[in-house]
This record gives sequence, structure tokens and C-alpha cells, in this order.
Amino acid sequence: MRSAGERVADVRRWLAAARQVYAARASLAVDLVTSTGLSAAGVELGFASLEREASDEELRRLAERAGDAAHVHVVLSANVFVAALRAVAFARAAAARVTVRPSPRDPVLARALVEAAGDDAVTLAGERDAATLEADVVHVYGRDETVAAVRARAPSSARVVGHGAGLGVALVTADARAEGAADALALDVVAFDQRGCLSPRVAIVLGSARRAAEIADALDASLARLAATVPRGALLPEERAEAARWRDVMAFGGTLRQAEGHAVAVGPAAGPLLVPPPGRHVL
Repeated sequence: MRSAGERVADVRRWLAAARQVYAARASLAVDLVTSTGLSAAGVELGFASLEREASDEELRRLAERAGDAAHVHVVLSANVFVAALRAVAFARAAAARVTVRPSPRDPVLARALVEAAGDDAVTLAGERDAATLEADVVHVYGRDETVAAVRARAPSSARVVGHGAGLGVALVTADARAEGAADALALDVVAFDQRGCLSPRVAIVLGSARRAAEIADALDASLARLAATVPRGALLPEERAEAARWRDVMAFGGTLRQAEGHAVAVGPAAGPLLVPPPGRHVL
């Protein structure tokens, strides 16, 4: 059992590590482009979301929600590279011992943070099978299938906490200016090439079909402008295949505005909601 003050102090060490890593981000950029598939500008934009400051009250609430454990094992995903910080900080607030398994596809930032923090209570674990670790709590980040697989392998004595896939949905109100709403929406779509749960893939437009078309035109233009400074990175083969299917369906059943690096579709108001894949695709 640690006091609230001790937990906050432990997490503050990780915020300091984040500031150190952010200052040295240029040295990680090439590796992150390779591991994440983002463009160099996309990696730089992603670093803007790396949390580096927090108030005592924010950290106190984090510690309260984290719970209490002897050993937390963290299984990280590869969707948003800066998410490793909050995942480790949350586990560190809960436990005096933390082991971290970075995503094999994107381990760069997790390793850099662990090295910068110099926190003996947190170590990297290369073992995939959580059942071989003596953790009493396992935090799993990623797809629902990943959470289920870890839960199936974990020992019965361990509590598995799943942080599964999320879906971002934007609401464009009737009084919103089309250009302003589109610019704000585009920036969230471009971040991490839309792989994060806070990146909207669906926008609900209040108003008429004409209003929806107006927003779609403005979003198409905004995404094109952003692509000039933050080009889309490489998509995984399964992402490319899913994107091609989605574009074909929307071209047939809706109206589609598309470019090489993005697509915006307007679906019928009463039709099925066909959520697009990541990669700068918006319905």
C-alpha cells in the first residue's frame, strides 16, 4: 500500500521522462517512421499529443482510478505510439512493480520512456505469454481479439483489464461554420492516420442532405490541404484492402469524394452505417 503522495510522485517521474523523450524526439523519428508507418510529419504531429504536464489534482484522480496491486503487467498496442506513456503511468500509479510488453510492431517509444525514466520498479518484458508472469493484474491495450487471447492465457489468479478498440464519432451541429468544422475534424482525422480511438471515422451532420454534402466538400478540401504538409504514411495490407472495399461500397451506395490519401463519403440518412477503416476515411 502506497500513499496518494507516493503514487503521484511515481507518476511525475514518467512525465519528466516524457519531457526528456520529447526533447530528443528527432533521434527517434526515423525508427518511429519505420515502426508506425506514419510519415515523418505524421510522427512530429503525433508527438504533439505526448502528455508532458499534469496538475496535482489530475494525477490524484489518476491514482484513485488506478486501483491497488502488487504487480501490474502491461500489454501495449501499436495504434498510437504516444499512448505508451499513459498506459505505463496508469499501471505505475497502481503498483510498486510494473512489467511492460511493448508491441512487437512498435516498441520504440515504450523503450525510450523506460530508459529515460530510470525507474527500477518498471521493466520491459519480452515474453508474449502473460501466463508466465506473476502479475496479479494485467492491462491489455488493443483489439478485442487481443484482449480475449490474453485473458484466455492468463492464470486464474490474475485480473485482466481490457482496454479494447475505440471508435471516434464527431457531431457537426446545425450552426457550425462548414470550413471551421471541417478544419477541426480534418486535424483529428490526420493524427496518427486515424488509428487512434479519438480520431473520428464517422461525422453525424445535423441538418439536411445538402448540409451534409457541404460539410463533406469542406472536409475533402481540408484533408487535401493538410496532406500537403502532413502526408499519409503507409497502410498495412489489410487496411488497404478494407479501404478499397469501403470506397467501392460507398461509391455505389452513397456519394464519394476521394483522393490518393483520403476519402470522404456521404451515406443516406436512413441507410446502414458502414464505418470506414483507418487511413483518413470519413463517413
